[in-house]
Amino acid sequence: MKEITAIIRMNKVHKTLDALSECGYPSFTVEKVMGRGKQRGLCYEFDPPLPEQEGVSSKNCIPFIPKRLFTIVVDDKAADRVVQRIININQTGHAGDGKIFVTDIPEAYRVRTGESGEMTVGRNEE
Repeated sequence: MKEITAIIRMNKVHKTLDALSECGYPSFTVEKVMGRGKQRGLCYEFDPPLPEQEGVSSKNCIPFIPKRLFTIVVDDKAADRVVQRIININQTGHAGDGKIFVTDIPEAYRVRTGESGEMTVGRNEE
């Protein structure tokens, strides 16, 4: 099994939810997160510039950007397909599109039934 962790833009949440559900994976966790990448946040300058005053900058920086973190566990065979689906939905070609991490999950259990293994994270066949 694989755990796929995707950090995406907030405005791509609903399209990502729909895409994962459409390909048979409606079960996942979404969290509100704040972070930054190589660009170290977001900086912009006021236009027109603010009048120069001591202690006041015409440049404003937001050190952390709000994002959404999706976590989904899938069987090994589905991991590449799910990752590609997330990329296709979220890729704009601009900095800040996000990151995807894939890690191995040796075991999973369904609390309700006590079942274990890939059957606990399998594709929804409805």
